[in-house]
Amino acid sequence: MPGRHTPPSWSIWSGAAPSTSYRDATPTPLATWLLDHPEVEIICRDRAGAYAEGARTGAPQAVQAADAWHLWKSVGEAVEKTVAAHYTCVRAVFEKPPVPEPTTVPTGDDGPLAASIGTLDVCGRERRLVVRTRERFALVQDLLHEGASLESICHQLQLDRSTVRRFARATSIDELLVKTINRSTILDAHRPHLHQRWNEGCHDTAQLHREIAALGFTGGIRAVRRYLRNFTPSAPTPAPRSAPRPRRVVRWIMTNPGNLLDEDALSLKEIRVGCPELNAVTDHARDFAEMMRDLRGDQLPQWMERVEQDPLPALHSLVDGLRRDQDAVVAGLSSPWCSGQVEGRNTRVKLLKRAGYGCANFDLLRKRILHRT
Repeated sequence: MPGRHTPPSWSIWSGAAPSTSYRDATPTPLATWLLDHPEVEIICRDRAGAYAEGARTGAPQAVQAADAWHLWKSVGEAVEKTVAAHYTCVRAVFEKPPVPEPTTVPTGDDGPLAASIGTLDVCGRERRLVVRTRERFALVQDLLHEGASLESICHQLQLDRSTVRRFARATSIDELLVKTINRSTILDAHRPHLHQRWNEGCHDTAQLHREIAALGFTGGIRAVRRYLRNFTPSAPTPAPRSAPRPRRVVRWIMTNPGNLLDEDALSLKEIRVGCPELNAVTDHARDFAEMMRDLRGDQLPQWMERVEQDPLPALHSLVDGLRRDQDAVVAGLSSPWCSGQVEGRNTRVKLLKRAGYGCANFDLLRKRILHRT
C-alpha cells in the first residue's frame, strides 16, 4: 500500500493471518510479552478484541493502530455481502428474458423482479431449491427471534451447524439465493448461437441441437427444448448477455476507477444506474479508499455517518465494529504503519506448508522456510 512503512525495532505487529480463526485467541500471551518490552511505542494490529485487550494491558503507553490491510479487507467483505444481497439487480441489468415472466409469482421483500430473475423454472413456478431455501431461511430467522441457540436450531431442523450459521448470518434471502440462481449450465456457452439461429428463422429444435452438439454441447435435446419453450417464432429474440459473477462485481467496485478497463467501467456504470444500493456502496468504498490512501483518519466519523444514511445492513455492521475500536481505526488510517510485510511472510509460509502437505514433516518445512529466498 502506498505510503506504508516497514516496522522499526520499537514497534510490534500483532494479529493472525486472514484465514486464522480468532475463537481461541486470548489476550494473556500478548500482554505478558509486552510487559517484558516496555520500549514498545506503536502496536499495529488487526481488530480482534483479544489483541486490543492484550495491548491495553501489557503496553498502556503504546499507540494502537488498526492495520490498514485488515480494514480494507473488512470493507471488501461488507461490499461482497451487499453485492450478494442485490445480485438480482445485476442480473436484471445484464439478462433480459425472452418473454415477460408470469405476474402471479411470489414477490418477496424486493418485489416481482427478485422472484423473476433466475428463480423460476420453464413453467413459471419457483424452483424447488429456491422454495426450500426460502422456507429454511424463514424458519431459522423465526427461531433466532424466539431466542433459540444455533445448537438447538440444528437439532430442531435437522441441519448441519454450518448451514444454520449461514442462514443465521444472512441479512436477506437474496444473499442466500445468489449462488442458487447463478449456477452455470453446459448450455450457457451455446445460448448466443441458439438466439442467432432462431432469429434467422431456424425453429427446428432437433436441427438446433445437432448444430450446438457439433460445437461441443454434450447435453440432450430435452435441455434445448426446455430452453426454447418460451421463444416466440414471430418475434425476434435478443441474444442474452451473461451477468458477471458477484466476485467480479466486487472487484470492479474495489478497484481504483483509473485502473478499470473501459468495458468493465461501462458495465459497473450500468449496474450503478440499475441499483441505487450498489451505487451507494461503490461511492462509500471509494471514499474509504481515498481516506486510507491520503492518511485522513479524521474523516472517518463523517464517512460512518454517510454510510448510516443508506439502507446497507452489511456496511452498518462494519460501522458498528469500527466504532467499538474507533481510536485504533483512526490511528491506523492516519499513520503510515502497516503489517503488509508480516502478512506477506505468513502467506509465503502457508504456501510452503500446503505444497508439502502429506509429504513432508516439520523439520523439512522449517528448512524450506529458512532457505527460501
